[in-house]
Amino acid sequence: MQQTVTFYLEQAAQCGRDADASTLPHQRERFLRSQAAWQKLADQRATTQAERLRIETEKAARA
Repeated sequence: MQQTVTFYLEQAAQCGRDADASTLPHQRERFLRSQAAWQKLADQRATTQAERLRIETEKAARA
C-alpha cells in the first residue's frame, strides 16, 4: 500500500503536537523521535515521486 506524502506529514505534525502536550520527558522524547521518523518517510516519498516523474517525463520525450 502506497502512502502519500500528505499522510506522512500529517503523522509528523500529530507527533509534534503530542510532544508539545506531553508532560513526561520520556514520552516527549518518544514523540519527537516518531516525528523525525515520519518526516524522514515524507522526505523519502517526495524524493521518490519526483524521481519517478522525471523518469516518466524523459521516457515520454524520447517516444
